[in-house]
Amino acid sequence: MGKQVSILGCGWLGFPLATNLINEGWTVKGSTTSTSKLKKLNAAGIIAYKIELEENQIIGDIQEFLNGSELLIINIPPGLRKDPESDYVAKLEFLIEAIKNTSVLRVIYVSSTGVFKDHESIPTYTEHYRFTSQEQEQSQLIQSEDLISKEKSFTTTIIRFGGLIGKDRYPVKYLAGKTNLKNNEAPVNLIHLNNCILMISEIISQQKFGMVFHGVEDVQLSKEEYYSLRAKEMNLSSPEFDNSESTVGKCIHMGWTEKELGLSLKKMV
Repeated sequence: MGKQVSILGCGWLGFPLATNLINEGWTVKGSTTSTSKLKKLNAAGIIAYKIELEENQIIGDIQEFLNGSELLIINIPPGLRKDPESDYVAKLEFLIEAIKNTSVLRVIYVSSTGVFKDHESIPTYTEHYRFTSQEQEQSQLIQSEDLISKEKSFTTTIIRFGGLIGKDRYPVKYLAGKTNLKNNEAPVNLIHLNNCILMISEIISQQKFGMVFHGVEDVQLSKEEYYSLRAKEMNLSSPEFDNSESTVGKCIHMGWTEKELGLSLKKMV
C-alpha cells in the first residue's frame, strides 16, 4: 500500500486523524468546504483542497485531490438532521464515479450508529446485523453504506461510530440544567475522539478492508445515570429526565470488532 492518503472531510475528526497519520509517515491530502480553513490544513502539513459534494456535481478539483492515493477516507457528515430533504445518496453517487477514475483501491467510509433504529425493546445491534428492506427504503444512511460497499472498483470498510466525544465536544454541557429529557433508561453509545483515531489507524495498519466495524465504548450506564454523573464531575447542573414515558433506545455491540482488530478500547467517555 502506498503512503499517501486522501481524507475527504478534515473537520472535528478528520483534522486530528490527518495529523496523526502524518506523524506515522503518511503524506496526507485533506479537504474542507471552507476557504478560511485551507491555511490551517496547510500549516499542519496537510495538502489542502476545497471540495464540496452537491447533489448534481462536485465543486473543486476532486481528481487532483484523489490522484496518487490508494486509500481514501470518507468522513463527511450527511447533514440530514439539518436538511432532511437533502439527497445524500446522490452526492455519494457522484463521488463514487469520481473515485473510479483514480488510483484509489481502498476506502474507509466513516458511518454512524444512526443507521440503527431505536425501539422500546432496546435491541442489540452487531456488526453483522442485516437490515430489512423497509429499513433500507426509509434510510439514506443505510442506502449510502449499501451503495459504497457494493462498488467493485475499490474495496470499502465501513466503520460505524457512536456519538463522538472529545476536545470541547461533551454533550452534557448542552444538556446541563435542561428538563423533560426523554429516554432516561436508554443505553449510552459513545466513543472518544482518541479511540476513533486508534481504530482507523488499526484498520489501515492491519489492512482490514471489505469489512464492517463498530466503534462504541463500554459504558454500561443509562443516559440518566451517565449524564447525571458527568454533570456532577464537571460541576454542572444535572439534566432532568421525564420518566413518565417509555424509553426507546438501542445497544451497539462491538465484540466482533475488538476480536478482529485485536484491541480493547480504553474507556474515555
